[in-house]
Amino acid sequence: MEASFWHQKWEENDIAFHQEDANPALVAHFHALGIEPGGRVFVPLCGKTRDIHWLLSNGYRVAGAELSKIAIEQLFADLGITPEISGAGTVERYSAEDIDIFAGNLFDVSKAMLGPIDAVYDRAALVALPEEARARYARHITDITNAAPQLLICYVYDQSVMDGPPFSICDDEVMQRYADVYRLSHLASDHVPNGLKGICPAKENVWLLAE
Repeated sequence: MEASFWHQKWEENDIAFHQEDANPALVAHFHALGIEPGGRVFVPLCGKTRDIHWLLSNGYRVAGAELSKIAIEQLFADLGITPEISGAGTVERYSAEDIDIFAGNLFDVSKAMLGPIDAVYDRAALVALPEEARARYARHITDITNAAPQLLICYVYDQSVMDGPPFSICDDEVMQRYADVYRLSHLASDHVPNGLKGICPAKENVWLLAE
């Protein structure tokens, strides 16, 4: 999607995708990554997700990337933290103890800028991108995190009934994007209660990507 699409969503507070609690799949399956507390977890296209609160409260350090400064400012306000803001290439870095969020285009975040990552938690990034951007995204995330293990959440539904985002990503596409780098394990598949946006029946698939 164009950057203007997401900026408008946040400016108009049209954020039905935002969940008020930590994602149940994160809580249920994060342990599969085998990351000890103190490990640094990258959350791409993080918004102001409550998943970051869960990670921090469980002793993990967090790095994130988000296009909207509105979302980042709300995230830190919700955390009760005042970040230090500094320039980092063409993006800005909002930093505090145990958390660094990069404001700007995810593709402008480099490996050197991001620093060491122990795991990736992708609930809202791959599914937010149209098909023509997903191959580039998968390569970029793998590169800047040195192929750190990932917990990946995808949706599968009939996209002729409802268009994304979130977009429908079938098992074959997950394999296509990641099987050349990772060993993939399908951890869970559950029906989305009331369907996506209350419109379309859908399944939520949880994947572990590990070397």
